[in-house]
Amino acid sequence: MTAGPEASTGAPGTAPAPPPRGAAGRLVERLLPARLGTGFRWVLASSWSTNLGDGLLLAAGPLLVASRTDDPFLVALAALLTWLPPLLFGLWAGVLTDRLDRRRLVVTVNLVRVGVLAALAAAVALDAAPIAVVLAALFLVATAETFADNTFSALVPTLVARDDLAIANARMQTAFIALNQLAGPPLGAALFAVGHAWPVAADALLVAAGVALVARVRLPERAPDHERSHVLADVAEGVRWVWHHAAVRTLVLTILIFNVTFGAAFSVLVLYAQERLGLGEVGYGLLTTTQAIGGLAGIAAYGWLTARVSLANLLRVGLVIETLTHLALALTTQAWLALGIFFVFGAHAFVWGATSVTVRQRAVPHRLQGRVGSVNLVGVFGGLVLGAGIGGALAQRYGVTAPFWFAFAGSAVFVVLIWRQLRHVAHADEQDAPAG
Repeated sequence: MTAGPEASTGAPGTAPAPPPRGAAGRLVERLLPARLGTGFRWVLASSWSTNLGDGLLLAAGPLLVASRTDDPFLVALAALLTWLPPLLFGLWAGVLTDRLDRRRLVVTVNLVRVGVLAALAAAVALDAAPIAVVLAALFLVATAETFADNTFSALVPTLVARDDLAIANARMQTAFIALNQLAGPPLGAALFAVGHAWPVAADALLVAAGVALVARVRLPERAPDHERSHVLADVAEGVRWVWHHAAVRTLVLTILIFNVTFGAAFSVLVLYAQERLGLGEVGYGLLTTTQAIGGLAGIAAYGWLTARVSLANLLRVGLVIETLTHLALALTTQAWLALGIFFVFGAHAFVWGATSVTVRQRAVPHRLQGRVGSVNLVGVFGGLVLGAGIGGALAQRYGVTAPFWFAFAGSAVFVVLIWRQLRHVAHADEQDAPAG
């Protein structure tokens, strides 16, 4: 059902990489096995470049907004505008991913990002970027990123054989954690201190480099396997496929619920760090940095884990870890203990994320990868937005630990309800495909 060895053998974009030479070559082979293909290496290099650029804007964006206004509503609006595009356009992005040439779609929408970022950098440098311009630019960038990310995810199962999807997704997650979450934000803040336009311009250059890299990929040719229909019909087909595929439906529902509980707790994390743990701004940043370092530990251990633990058990253990994370944070008042919790949570988040993506990609037919991925994307951001609203209301009424207690209780109940189904989720690709 997915693009397996038969689908990729001999394809121009998936030819095995040249054999490694010397110590450096052996290191490259260990990190990026030649069997993943040169096409995947170009995709991964593009992901590294764009994720570093996104990481710069992750810090520079809020700083740029705060430099234009001190209105809390406008500051909050900036965050909302970056979360809103996946909810508004996620399903449509899935349709385009499945209808169009995926490489060209990634190139096109990322060129739009480059244009918006370059224009914003110029406006900031010329002191001609009022808050309305900044907010509009952030929304446009987030919209283009929604289309790019959904399509990018669908490239991987096109280029990589089914049995190698776990290691390929692990390498893709490395780019997100190491560059987007760990290296990018502090570098973006440092560039912002030099000049407000610098991190925005650097982001534009890095996304442009990502475009040049992914443009080198040659995908296996595929003929359309269904007649062109109305966009809403294509959206409905993707949603219907998820609904009728029990394992994938369970996986998407789990992602939705756990993003509600995560969003509730972590929406007030900055207040929790200050009021509960007694940490200042530097200490709060240390929490998120520790989480990213935990993610790197998860990356290092992922090959060892998948060789010894079934995907079903990785999913189960991960949900237990996340549930206990909320409980431990609700109970502790010690900053050092919270740092240890965040390290473990970071490792779990990487392992669970890479595993869930692999399971979904194995199960979904090639022609539906974009649409099913977009349903998953809507679940992620829908859960975050709903959870943030719940967390804010609970913290305002009952105190800063209330969202963590809610997250623990909600997660625990849900884990009990789906525990048995998770055994079958990891074998989602063995189920019969629902009628489309």
